[in-house]
Amino acid sequence: MDEKTVIEAAKRIPYGMMNFVAVREDNYYYVDKTRFIEKVEDSNRYFFFIRPRRFGKSLTMSMLHHYYDINAADKFQRLYGDLYIGKHPTPNHNKYLIIYLNFAVVNADLGNYRSALDAHCRTEFTVFCDRYSRLLPNNLKENLLKEDGCVKQLDLLYKVCNEAGQKIYLFIDEYDHFTNHILSDAARLEEYRGETHGTGYLCTFFDTIKAGTYSSIERVFITGVSPVTLDDLTSGFNIGTNYSLDYGFNEMVGFTEEEVREMLTYYSKHYKFNHTIDELIEIMKPYYDNYCFSEDAYGETTMYNSNMVLSFLFKYIDNRCRLPKRMLEENIRIDYEKLRMLIRKDKEFAHDASIIQALVSEGYVTGELKEGFPADDIANNNNFLSLLYYFGMVTIGGTDMGDIKFVIPNEVVREQIFSYLLDTYKENDLTFDSYDIRKKEQNMAYRGEFKPFFQFIADSIYTFASQRDRQKGEAFVHGFTLALTSQCRFYRPISELDNQNGYADVFLRPRCEVFADMQHSYIIELKYLKSQATEAEVNAAIEQAKAQVCRYAETVNVNDNIAHTTLHKVYVVYRGVEMVACDEL
Repeated sequence: MDEKTVIEAAKRIPYGMMNFVAVREDNYYYVDKTRFIEKVEDSNRYFFFIRPRRFGKSLTMSMLHHYYDINAADKFQRLYGDLYIGKHPTPNHNKYLIIYLNFAVVNADLGNYRSALDAHCRTEFTVFCDRYSRLLPNNLKENLLKEDGCVKQLDLLYKVCNEAGQKIYLFIDEYDHFTNHILSDAARLEEYRGETHGTGYLCTFFDTIKAGTYSSIERVFITGVSPVTLDDLTSGFNIGTNYSLDYGFNEMVGFTEEEVREMLTYYSKHYKFNHTIDELIEIMKPYYDNYCFSEDAYGETTMYNSNMVLSFLFKYIDNRCRLPKRMLEENIRIDYEKLRMLIRKDKEFAHDASIIQALVSEGYVTGELKEGFPADDIANNNNFLSLLYYFGMVTIGGTDMGDIKFVIPNEVVREQIFSYLLDTYKENDLTFDSYDIRKKEQNMAYRGEFKPFFQFIADSIYTFASQRDRQKGEAFVHGFTLALTSQCRFYRPISELDNQNGYADVFLRPRCEVFADMQHSYIIELKYLKSQATEAEVNAAIEQAKAQVCRYAETVNVNDNIAHTTLHKVYVVYRGVEMVACDEL
């Protein structure tokens, strides 16, 4: 970092931080979420909460953990004194013995799961015995290690704590890690059911937690990223409440725009920013914002992905307050394997009925948002759509004829979906020279030579389209075009639906804030005709495309976003999978 840009010592940026104590004691910036402690206490004592990965769940859990830990009472003022809850403490602070389990570190392979779960719990349970030894019988740890497996050990722990007059607060992070791993292999579904139903080990473990709630386990807080295990385990733990869609907890993790602005304002006073707060918000918003976690909250506020915001801010300051060339940090990409699993569950992916295909070509899908569903019913359209929602691949975008309207939340997610689509095509022998396509992108951005780029797209569509893809027609052509343009680092493609004919036009918004010397921007009207279309129909489509691209080019949305670049009004017409026109006005 250039020391000349630093005005005075600033708090560290807590990118990747999950330990609340380290954040508070090592001078990291903290977005105060402690006001939600009151809401959690007023809710069901057995609290389920689901959010996409890297949204700050673990840090929130750590904040709760230390607030309630009886051993952290002497740190209360230091950790919470200047925060909301420090000024409005609840009577229950620092009143519990804490058991913290993180299932993300448990080997999720079926063959090793029981032994891995036992090993993790044995470690955490022995730490529990050591941490609270002054409050518990001297021989507890020795007796615990004599018990075989986590189920029996937990049973012993809660009974001994009850006899000692102590209360337990149990935290479980990523409770569904096992499920999400196993679901990537449909052939293992029956084995999975054996673990989560009836006398299955995981089900028995949650049965034991339930039994403990009649004794010393007074509160339970469980987080994950999908509702699948929750539904499968209801027979083992049917007293918990899922607050994932609750209006009151819409903002508990992630950042509101107000919180992002407050953070940017703080750092702008410590570093010599090259952009105003409004300019940074305008740049960040399309990439990191637009999550809505409660239908009732739609239209009121949207949530930013907190890790993405912190990653951006870290890179911005570290790069002497210049914008990063990549808006997506590689470390926060959604696990491709899990995304592949989701796509594989979309049974109709090869046809126009595909949910993924509809998202790409139409921009939205509609359906019902389910709170939970069993793993073996994941292929049901509403269940699959809900799983996409919980994984953060779609979000609430309003309502449509009584159904929830689901949309891709932002450009980061859109890029990942398109990247996946391209990977699936590559698996079917779609290959290209990355250096060659990079040169085509450069020539398009700096020299106005767009035809080679679109010819490359056309050649790929024609050569590598399967018979099914040929039958798909418009959805495939549009989806493939958007997927490839989304990979171009010089532009942010903005796709909108034409209300008159249902076709999508694409505005390649130039990223002049990063590539200040690029010279060209584009708006493209993409027309699709069936392979049997006549020359007269092709000519008519060309004339229609010309008229529409002119109209689009006059919109304020385009004119406000081309900066100093020359705007090219391009029309592209396909007949089947063959491009028959590509030119500009």
